[in-house]
Amino acid sequence: MSKENNLDKNWKKDFPIQKQEAAQVSRRDFAKFLTLVSGGLMVGSGLVAAKSYLLPKEEVEGEHFVCDIKDIPVGGTKAFLIKGSTIPYILIHLEDGSFTAYEQKCTHLSCAVYYKPGSGQIICPCHEGHFDAKTGDVLAGPPPRPLPRLDVLVKEQAIFVKAHENSIG
Repeated sequence: MSKENNLDKNWKKDFPIQKQEAAQVSRRDFAKFLTLVSGGLMVGSGLVAAKSYLLPKEEVEGEHFVCDIKDIPVGGTKAFLIKGSTIPYILIHLEDGSFTAYEQKCTHLSCAVYYKPGSGQIICPCHEGHFDAKTGDVLAGPPPRPLPRLDVLVKEQAIFVKAHENSIG
């Protein structure tokens, strides 16, 4: 027997795993992996739910200046933030001359939405969500609820926004 054959056999004794077995995962290892991943997802979902419960979304209080009427053409938009908030909003000058303002985050997965001039629709490019630009209602796609809305006030030549007053009755 040659020296090379002897070394080859000694190596195989130290590492008895066959090449075909090395690429396969046992059912037990796969089940452990799935249990670990499922547990991680469950804990993560619980943390997100706890955060939204313990730290509710900040409400808009008072009136906030956005821009002058001359700064936003008909069919145009202006993105803005309210002082003290990190929530992005979008002000839309509709083709009929009216103004509307909404959160600029889709209610599906918080992707940024944009107004498509002339269509009367606010579009979410991530999953083809469509909202009515006048009401914020869902027209198509996966969003589960309308866009959160702000009331727009026009005073002289200035545009202000305030929290949307829900009409009851």
